[in-house]
Amino acid sequence: MKVSVVGTGYVGLVTGACLAEMGNDVLCLDVDPNKIRILEEGGIPIHEPGLDLVVARNVKAGRLHFTTDIERAVAHGTIQFIAVGTPPDEDGSADLQYVLAAARNIGRLMTDYKVIVDKSTVPVGTADKVRAAVADEIAKRDTDAKFAVVSNPEFLKEGAAVDDFMRPDRIVVGADDEQAILLMRALYAPFQRNHERLVVMDVRSAELTKYAANAMLATRISFMNELALLAEKMGADIEQVRLGIGSDPRIGTHFLYAGCGYGGSCFPKDVKALIKTASDEGQDLKVLKAVEAANDHQKHVLIEKVTRRFGENLAGKHFAVWGLAFKPNTDDMREATSRVVLAELFQRGATVTAYDPVAMAEAQRIFGDEPRLTYAENPMGALDGADALLIVTEWKEFRSPDFDRIKATLKSPVVLDGRNLYEPGLVQQFGLDYEGIGRGLKG
Repeated sequence: MKVSVVGTGYVGLVTGACLAEMGNDVLCLDVDPNKIRILEEGGIPIHEPGLDLVVARNVKAGRLHFTTDIERAVAHGTIQFIAVGTPPDEDGSADLQYVLAAARNIGRLMTDYKVIVDKSTVPVGTADKVRAAVADEIAKRDTDAKFAVVSNPEFLKEGAAVDDFMRPDRIVVGADDEQAILLMRALYAPFQRNHERLVVMDVRSAELTKYAANAMLATRISFMNELALLAEKMGADIEQVRLGIGSDPRIGTHFLYAGCGYGGSCFPKDVKALIKTASDEGQDLKVLKAVEAANDHQKHVLIEKVTRRFGENLAGKHFAVWGLAFKPNTDDMREATSRVVLAELFQRGATVTAYDPVAMAEAQRIFGDEPRLTYAENPMGALDGADALLIVTEWKEFRSPDFDRIKATLKSPVVLDGRNLYEPGLVQQFGLDYEGIGRGLKG
């Protein structure tokens, strides 16, 4: 099947590469010539484990191509995926200008039947706007080219996007056109050979499903983070609580880990967008507003722990920070807790040496020539001269460090763990003053 994908970000590039892996003829379009140049030269403009191998394999096989030529991309695919960014506006709503621009380009150039698939995360009602934009462009050309608009939201986790696409737990398709549904079934048939994963519903329900899923997961995280703060006050251990409630099959074990707040390109943006969508409809989502407020506060918890130990004025203090990306296995720092932590440390007069396996280049782009921030080549190198170690991202390489060396290197043996990587009793045996999130230490 011939497929065009508009956008080569996390969603678009993973979608295109994985569809090509199943034998489809895929053309990926991006208006950024630098991205296309990188891809054509064999590079990958994003960090996503395993994606480089899938892209290289399918480029070599002649099933995956890249272009900046909009006319070529529209002509190529019967199925046209729109996978462009939907950044938040100032009021929290999703900015649809790139989605609608892609739709207008398709309508302006298409000459035969197209299935136009909204893959980007978009609010309820976007398919109607896409349909109107395409129809308007077709009407200008006085042609009768037929098309259908489908909602096919992505459920990919950064850092595991390839596996998520290749082994989906569900594939949501919102459509009311029978021909489009048949084509989408055929496209996704190779991904559900063992059992039916395709869930077909109306378009608006599919659009809401994406936001509802992310909002539910964000709610679980914020709920556990609030319980963790209570556990600290009461001398309880949130990790034991997690095991206790996670064993209940009605609750399950996923997204119950307390920490220093969620970030990334999805949860913060989608929670804001759903709150704004509801507000526009006259519906007040009180729970989600609380989720957002709780997460905003949680990003400051590590700083609260720092100031309790070292005072409000941190001039002359130096800190080591392990982890800059919002989560492991990505270089994405959008809405990352590290950005809040670093900004507050700088504001209070502290200096920082940071280490992250892949996100330091992104940090340099964000913070520029910030004189109070330096970078280390490895985790232990970040500890030199530091008054304390702050752990912000739960990279695997941080899980089994040399605690004796940490104690010997730090100026004061303080470890503030924002991701609960270690058992407090074990770390304390090495003479370290260790504090996690909700691990029973009253503060």
